[in-house]
Amino acid sequence: MVYVFLADGFEIIEALAPVDMLTRAGVAVKTVGVTGELVKSSCGVSVAADMKIDEFDFYDVEAVVLPGGMPGTLNLEANAAVQNAIDNAVNINIPVCAICAAPSILGNKGLLNGKSAVCFPGFEDKLVGASVSDEYVVTDGNFITARGAGVCIDFGLEIVKKLKGEAVSGEIRKSIQCKN
Repeated sequence: MVYVFLADGFEIIEALAPVDMLTRAGVAVKTVGVTGELVKSSCGVSVAADMKIDEFDFYDVEAVVLPGGMPGTLNLEANAAVQNAIDNAVNINIPVCAICAAPSILGNKGLLNGKSAVCFPGFEDKLVGASVSDEYVVTDGNFITARGAGVCIDFGLEIVKKLKGEAVSGEIRKSIQCKN
């Protein structure tokens, strides 16, 4: 199961485009409401999460996804359960995926030290110890980072590639008419 954490102020397409791409790949996905069951995006659209954070259990996690947006990123970073999920993912060597401002959470934890990573412009100083890439989506080990909303489909497809392989990711890309 891939868990996408939603906190008030999240960037809606950075969360839901990966959910869409993963679902197309046959990957089980659940959204987790960090600030409640109904989570308000940065653009004011509310999304009903599949579960609340107090219902989240780490036993079946294949990957965790942290969408950006403000103050969504700060709300994710401030939540102890989200921090524990990140730590557990790192400890058992499963993908941790963050887009836009959210890679700053990983950088602030020191998890990107010696890794190549990317984030929304202006947050580079938060990628502590990372080699900041000029790419739009970067995978280094089990960390997948991306710049922002404009590459959310590519971000989602990169997660699919990590979990299901390049062929599956490529087929989805082709089926939705997304450029390479």
